[in-house]
Amino acid sequence: MKIRIALTALLAALALAVLLPEDAGAMPAFARRYKISCTTCHAPFPRLKDYGDEFAGNGFIIPEEEKDRDYVVAGDDLLRLNKDVPLAFRFDAFAVYDDAHEGEETDLQTPWGIKMLSGGALAPKVGYYFYFYMSEKGEVAGIEDAIVHFDNLFDSELDIAVGQFQTSDPLLKRELRLTYEDYLLYKPSIGYSHVNLTYDRGFMLSYGFPSTGTDLIATITNGNGKGEPGEKGRFDSDGNRNVGLRLNQAVGEHLSVGGYYYAGKEDFGEDGENEVTYWGPDLAASWGPFALVAQYLTREDSDPLLDGSQKDVETDGAIVELTILPKGDESRHVFTVLYNQIDCDLDEADIGDHRGTVGFYNQESLTFGATYLMARNLRLLAEFTSDIENETSRFTLGTVAAF
Repeated sequence: MKIRIALTALLAALALAVLLPEDAGAMPAFARRYKISCTTCHAPFPRLKDYGDEFAGNGFIIPEEEKDRDYVVAGDDLLRLNKDVPLAFRFDAFAVYDDAHEGEETDLQTPWGIKMLSGGALAPKVGYYFYFYMSEKGEVAGIEDAIVHFDNLFDSELDIAVGQFQTSDPLLKRELRLTYEDYLLYKPSIGYSHVNLTYDRGFMLSYGFPSTGTDLIATITNGNGKGEPGEKGRFDSDGNRNVGLRLNQAVGEHLSVGGYYYAGKEDFGEDGENEVTYWGPDLAASWGPFALVAQYLTREDSDPLLDGSQKDVETDGAIVELTILPKGDESRHVFTVLYNQIDCDLDEADIGDHRGTVGFYNQESLTFGATYLMARNLRLLAEFTSDIENETSRFTLGTVAAF
């Protein structure tokens, strides 16, 4: 059944690409500094191209375009201080019709989010990046992504990022998606567990083998999210560290396959402990105007309810996303088909009202999205999502601006 739905999504996306017409940054702070188009790094924004990844890996600089006049001259060769602090902003606003909310189907989420971004070089091959959510869903969310990135340490292929990031970043970066609909698989924390694949604090180590097209990414994190420090001023709720490892192998020019493994342990004191693992394969393929990513993950919790009633709970899920750019990087119309699926062993009786809802753990949805670029830094979107699990639907119109 699920395979049939995914195939239907792909066929529908192909039909969209044929039937709908097509017209003939880096974040804006970088585009302003280097006087380059957003298409240098994005297609379309915020979706990154390969060059965008390379630019970030170089510490958010283009080495051949670096000029002494861009930095403060203070008589100290070791000081590398930008004359101007790079700043950019992003504004997201949506109008939503969702028949899951009977009597309250319409909602004007204007704005849904306003964020301030900054990034740049701190030293040769060292860069920083962060953003501050001035408003997210009507509240000040504060800092989310915040990293310092060290590129090619010891003249090797080793990169290290330290700070706050999403544990799912080695798989798919949620902040770079084109859809209002999220990548749902990364979000659930099962039972009393604090572990999921969203924000956490720690280190990310990357090593590439250019001769074989192999990439390794490892993460070492606290394992309990990005919450405020506890009574002792510690961000980690226990002494454990969680470790993730992603292996990705290029197979020719248009295909790569990978595998992911994550392991962690949570200590709840007298209430018990819970061990968490994720594992699963993924692939990415591109041909002509089409780009496809597919991931399957299995999560296992040893005792998520902390009472022994549910041991070795398994949660399986998948993400399949097809992006269509009819004119490649120059496309002003972009189409997306996104399939989400989560299936957990726990049922309503197991969880209870105080532990969340089965609807959060068990989900299946299919999304069709269309994006139109009014400008390289201003896009409009229309999106339809069918919630297959709950037999409801949602229609979204929105605008995303970066300036």
